[in-house]
Amino acid sequence: MRISAAQRTENENRIRAAMDRLLRGEIPPGGKCDIKTLASEAAVDRTAFYGTRPYAHLRVEFERRLQALHQAGEIPDPREAQIIRLKAEITKLKDRLAQSEQTIDELTDFRTQALARLAAQHEEIVRLREASAGTTQVRRLPASRTTVIGSCS
Repeated sequence: MRISAAQRTENENRIRAAMDRLLRGEIPPGGKCDIKTLASEAAVDRTAFYGTRPYAHLRVEFERRLQALHQAGEIPDPREAQIIRLKAEITKLKDRLAQSEQTIDELTDFRTQALARLAAQHEEIVRLREASAGTTQVRRLPASRTTVIGSCS
């Protein structure tokens, strides 16, 4: 079915108005910032945006403007912005988790080494006590007094 030049101009105006709304972030419920939503918002058949159809140039313009917004760091679709934000947060949390796991591994190794050193020192103390018990040249010192007389300063 052919449309008149006036109808085509009216359709293009509706498409441009819908394009502006979508690029401002006024996304309808259940929609995205894409050609499908643009077509439904402008009440135009989606196939008219592809190939050599009458509104293909408007699809190219919409995609160019959308890409320009993305390059400027603006994301008109709130769900897409949320997805990007959550992906960045996941990456950050994965980095923190990897750092925490590395720290835990280092501390576990340190603990193992410290326990091994303490066990070796204990064995050495026990061995020296047994060795000193058999000789008469080693004398035990008297126990220290627990009472303090006067100030220490």
